[in-house]
Amino acid sequence: MDNDFYRIKRLPPYVIAEVNAMRAAARAGGRDIIDLGMGNPDLPPPDHVIDKLCEVARKPDAHGYSQSKGIPGLRKAQAAYYARRFEVDLDPETEVVVTLGSKEGLASLATAIIAPGDTVLAPNPSYPIHTYGFIIAGASIRSVPTTPDERYFEALEKAMVFTAPRPSVLVVNYPSNPTAEVVDLAFYERLVDWAKFHKVWILSDLAYSELYYDGKPTPSILQAKGAKDVAIEFTSLSKTFSMAGWRIGFAVGNKDLIAALTRVKSYLDYGAFTPIQSAAVAALNGPQDIVERNRELYHKRRDVMVEAFARAGWDIPPPPASMFAWAPLPPALKHMGSLEFSKQLLTQAEVAVAPGVGYGEDGEGYVRIAMVENEQRLRQAARNIKRYLQGMGINSSAP
Repeated sequence: MDNDFYRIKRLPPYVIAEVNAMRAAARAGGRDIIDLGMGNPDLPPPDHVIDKLCEVARKPDAHGYSQSKGIPGLRKAQAAYYARRFEVDLDPETEVVVTLGSKEGLASLATAIIAPGDTVLAPNPSYPIHTYGFIIAGASIRSVPTTPDERYFEALEKAMVFTAPRPSVLVVNYPSNPTAEVVDLAFYERLVDWAKFHKVWILSDLAYSELYYDGKPTPSILQAKGAKDVAIEFTSLSKTFSMAGWRIGFAVGNKDLIAALTRVKSYLDYGAFTPIQSAAVAALNGPQDIVERNRELYHKRRDVMVEAFARAGWDIPPPPASMFAWAPLPPALKHMGSLEFSKQLLTQAEVAVAPGVGYGEDGEGYVRIAMVENEQRLRQAARNIKRYLQGMGINSSAP
């Protein structure tokens, strides 16, 4: 019996899992690990959302199969969010589908639209589903930069000239995970024009739409003229409302892509538990002050982390958005690489971060730091890192 499975052969060892296993072992051994590795929010959802979950879960008829494409009220709530936040009109019946988080949505869409041998353009570095969701579906990946400058569009043009078969799909993710880079509406307008000219679908991951700082709201690609002709966009309640474990996300936009995703999902799942979908309606339609409070909290954590780590001897650029910092390795330790550096931070400083190489080869030389611990723990992490760096012969800037 052959156990050399085709799709499994296409998946390399998950580098980040190696550090995660070390973290789990250290905690099992009683060590106090400050976990800045996984983007797992430490905040609870709003009380009224939890109350709605409990209320609906007590109904006898709430425990059967739900709707794969999402209950009508939730699709309407997501359309209302886009109208309110981006001034984008969506038809809840044909342009919105509920997903089990952005990750499942992207993977299911890859199953729906990718044929073996297709070429997909994906950012490098990138969140793993942006590449491996399509590799699992049989595609080949051609990498493009994440930095949204002229070099980005030059890379797109080269890809169309020198790739066979010509790419049919482009994945974009801004604010970026892991790099936290952002774009403006002019970038999306140019990208939509490019995609129309080359007949390429755009899949936009906007999971961090509400975690922006310094007063610059992040745009949606669907705000660009004609975007719905070529684009679909994924969002999630995971970070906005601290509902990561609830697995509620959305795909919105182009009707053909939404129809394909909806059809594949109808074969794969019956949708999220109905009480969870009802609670998600309460999140989107209810008081939105929690969104601003979470944004302010992450903003404060960002400032505390950047200042404290700098005093410890590690300069980190402040991210303009998302819940992550994309941190270059201290210059004196760059030679060890991001995986070894992450291992040493874990074992010697009791701080877990994610090695940049786990997000693609262009992530080497960086680590991703998640701002998912409170300010006190971030300062403790800085003290631990300071001791580690001093032990490596690196002096801090603090007196």
